[in-house]
Amino acid sequence: MSEGERIPVNQLLATLTAAEYERLAPYLERVTLSAQQLLHAPGEPISAVYFPTAGLISLVTILENGATSETGLIGHEGVVGFPAFLGGNLTTNHAIVQIAGSALRLEAEFLKREFERSQQLRQRLLLYTQAFLTQVSQTAICNGQHGTEQRVARWLLWARDCALQDELVLSLDFIANLLGIQTQSAIIALQSLQQCGILRYQADRIEILAVLGLETKACECYRRVRDEYYRLLAFPQR
Repeated sequence: MSEGERIPVNQLLATLTAAEYERLAPYLERVTLSAQQLLHAPGEPISAVYFPTAGLISLVTILENGATSETGLIGHEGVVGFPAFLGGNLTTNHAIVQIAGSALRLEAEFLKREFERSQQLRQRLLLYTQAFLTQVSQTAICNGQHGTEQRVARWLLWARDCALQDELVLSLDFIANLLGIQTQSAIIALQSLQQCGILRYQADRIEILAVLGLETKACECYRRVRDEYYRLLAFPQR
């Protein structure tokens, strides 16, 4: 890493006190996340949790007919595998890396012990879980109530916040599949946003050019979720 280059961090871990973080630090393993890597699968015990430092992870439900739906996005602000410390230890979703990056990996059994021992760590993880559930519930409302362009804009904004990237390497088919819309509908929405100078897109790459402009096109769901993360976790405004 070149001099002056920022070391990727996980925002959730960064909110811990120095003493709390130092208890975890010897057990945190920095790992590389590859695109389409499966971190957790439905029905399998969660042996390790991941605190992303770069990249983007989707929690995806796959139905019996092969249709997929995304239930939530996780990036540098959170943790993948919270059923482990909540006590369920299993997930009903696929946790899939959508944009390659990196993470700090921690054995689930160790985290569960620390969760019981440390009041501060327990509070931070539970507050994050509450924020994430807000994202999941607001997404469900959004998918049923708002138009395609608003939903696409909302998803792109949250993906940008999670991945800390203005350029997202994602196919149109992929975005349409996760949002439960036709690919042609996604193309029309992106064309409209591109004509406004808000973004530029190709078949597998979307570059966000005007974040504030994209916010004006998104529904209120993005702002509600973002503000809840800031309120609960005291993350710095970006």
